[in-house]
Amino acid sequence: MPGLVHAHGDVVPQAVDTSGLEKLGDKWRDSNPYRSNQRAIEIGASAFNQNCARCHGLGAVSGGIAPDLRYLEKGDAGEEWFKERVINGSIRNGVTYMPAFGEALGQEALWAIRSWLETVHEE
Repeated sequence: MPGLVHAHGDVVPQAVDTSGLEKLGDKWRDSNPYRSNQRAIEIGASAFNQNCARCHGLGAVSGGIAPDLRYLEKGDAGEEWFKERVINGSIRNGVTYMPAFGEALGQEALWAIRSWLETVHEE
């Protein structure tokens, strides 16, 4: 795993087993290829708990530190924002608000997380 990643806490990316999912290659997809894929949703739930819940809350219910991801737009509308944040992270005034997870986790794991997030979506 390339390097240590810090954010609100000591967030170190945890490996995600994506076996059973189609390999997507190096070029990032613009939209979620796993939407409604049950295996991806299961992997995404576990991956979220291991890598995202510390800041975004269990069940994606934020405690106020980070965005509540239940309200992220569903479908292609929310994927540009999701993709930008998970690949590049978010740094403002030299402070890391969200680490970049793109290289550490890869697109299979991150699209699986996105698939799970759509199952807990709220309006």
